[in-house]
Amino acid sequence: MLAAEKPDISPCLQNRELSWLMFNRRVLEQANVKIPLLERLKFISIFTTNLDEFYMVRVGSLIDQEQFSPEVRENKTNLTAREQLIEINKSVLPLYELRRQYFFHIMSLLEEDDIQHCKIEALEKNIQKELKKLFLEDILPLLSPQIIDSRHPFPHLANKQLHIAVSLEKKKKLSYGIIAVPPYVERLVFLKSKTTQYVLIEELICYFADVAFEYFDIIERTIIAITRNADINTEEDLLDEGMDYRKHMKQVIKKRQRLAPARLEIQYGISQAFQQFLCEKIGMKTHHIFESGSPLDYTYVFSFEKKLQEKAVRKLIWAPFSPRERQDIDKKTNLFKRIQKKDMLLSFPYESIFPFLLLIHQAVEEPSVISIKITLYRLARQSKLAEYLILAAENGKEVVVLMELRARFDENNNIEWAQRLEEAGCRIIYGPAMYKTHSKICLITKKDFGGISYITQIGTGNYNETTARTYTDLSLITANPRIGKDAIDFFNNLMLGNLSGEYTDLWVSPYSLKQNFIAYVDKEIEKVQKGEVGSIIIKCNSLTDLNILEKLIEASRSGVKITMIIRGICCLIPQVKNYTENIKVVSIIGRFLEHSRVFCFGTGPEMEVFISSADLMTRNTERRVEVACPIYDPELKAKTHKILEYLMEDNTKAWELLSSGEYKLRRPFNRPEINTQEVLMSSLWYDEIMPAVETVKDNFLSNFFVTMKKIKGKLLA
Repeated sequence: MLAAEKPDISPCLQNRELSWLMFNRRVLEQANVKIPLLERLKFISIFTTNLDEFYMVRVGSLIDQEQFSPEVRENKTNLTAREQLIEINKSVLPLYELRRQYFFHIMSLLEEDDIQHCKIEALEKNIQKELKKLFLEDILPLLSPQIIDSRHPFPHLANKQLHIAVSLEKKKKLSYGIIAVPPYVERLVFLKSKTTQYVLIEELICYFADVAFEYFDIIERTIIAITRNADINTEEDLLDEGMDYRKHMKQVIKKRQRLAPARLEIQYGISQAFQQFLCEKIGMKTHHIFESGSPLDYTYVFSFEKKLQEKAVRKLIWAPFSPRERQDIDKKTNLFKRIQKKDMLLSFPYESIFPFLLLIHQAVEEPSVISIKITLYRLARQSKLAEYLILAAENGKEVVVLMELRARFDENNNIEWAQRLEEAGCRIIYGPAMYKTHSKICLITKKDFGGISYITQIGTGNYNETTARTYTDLSLITANPRIGKDAIDFFNNLMLGNLSGEYTDLWVSPYSLKQNFIAYVDKEIEKVQKGEVGSIIIKCNSLTDLNILEKLIEASRSGVKITMIIRGICCLIPQVKNYTENIKVVSIIGRFLEHSRVFCFGTGPEMEVFISSADLMTRNTERRVEVACPIYDPELKAKTHKILEYLMEDNTKAWELLSSGEYKLRRPFNRPEINTQEVLMSSLWYDEIMPAVETVKDNFLSNFFVTMKKIKGKLLA
């Protein structure tokens, strides 16, 4: 019998890159909502940094593909690289204009608080004179202005470094010049007479460029930045097994600065002739030029709080938030005994990372602890965790650290920590060739009179004390011996370079995570076929894996109810007739970055809940080492499930994905305003909601809104 032909699912799929751009637009829209003004500026900066990385990685790869594999088509919407680049450009151009509008609107509002981004040409003559003096004495000596001709070749423009580009005339002869903006110079230049008014250093250099090119007349001037392809094959040139891996990664980072260009940004408009000159010298086409009309780099906005007086910024930023410290844990708590009795689940940033750090610190001193093994992907620059690992090694514990040096844009920091840890006596290993190790797992092994026992921590986010205050993540700490045994096997397999190990409870990619996920979806399909209720809840950052997309569409067509909280890319379009009518998708963009990955299968007490380091992307399921772990404790399962339910009820920061492929921001419409992140920030979340975990079962919504109204009243009081 011939196998059944697969249905055409193209009507409910969308392009990965275009979906990502829609996500970044949702980030930019946070600059146009009622939150403190400097926080709105920060969202413009986050949007800009996101777009920079998109061009460095995704667009850079497509440009390569357009050149070397022009006929290859992507597997969702059947577009070639060239067709995708055309659609990307169409989508990006309006975003530049939207960013410009939002930026100048915010700046006009900030003027009411006497914070002003000044146009130098509009300043009074005496202030201009003041700035010129500053330029001559403190800035010009740091610059290296250069003309471009046969004896002065066009310089290399480093990735994302700001430059001033000018067209020059001397004796009716046209030429061009470049000035690199020193990256180590403070961007914000405050006026002496007006302490809350400022200009940016690149605008100052651009305005006084005629002083730098004193023998020429300046015809045109602008600020430019080039974005280079950063998608490097980190395994290339590693055939020589004797090569030091850390040294190799340092070379990779340097190489990134010199790769082919993917985009040229200009702040002020220039003539077609000037654009053509720049493109010829850089080696790119003019359709890769984008005019900003506003600053090209917004990272300076994060320094406002340090530069301005506290009183001036207090109402312009969010009120400080401190994660809740658990009442049942303090420095004297023996966490080994505590976790032996009951699993612990930490919800960042609402709960402090302190219990996990305390556990590692106690492991340093605990005589029965013989080893600590951990995977590290992105560490904070100042990391207590790393310091405790160093102390453990110095105390004679075996400390094994799998350090992933290929964490893009964090390579330098990881290289430095790897060296420090190794010098302290930790055993450092690196992820297997061709597979990034993105898993978040820590194993503490004890040996005492009772034999060998394990404490295992598995999380959805990095071991980073900084991001634990701004990313929403879950961290499970358990003494479950089956999970501990799996963790032992996991580290042993990685030590031996074996990716195909078998595990009892853990799902580990690239060999079992996707397969197990699909098997659990099949179980829900089977329930529906038996006349039972099939239900799936997914929370992750992105959904692109075609096999998983196909399976979810099959589940929806079978009658399984699927709810998905997907912050970023979602290649599946919900609510498409005859395909995805049983699928609902929301994206939440708020004060904190929604980062946790959770998979729930089934309903009620029989629901099975997994937390994971993996997004449902092909790169995670097939080309990375990821871990998903079950939550067995009924209370912790209920806690996790309730958080997801509250997120689904958000009507302030949630965007719903429509059958058209567009996102629509949810509005309350005669219902209480629910900003789930704000609710979870309140300690009332624990006092009012968590006791309801066991009691609120069937009548969830009515209890939910009563609780929300009660909490909102207390918060306003």
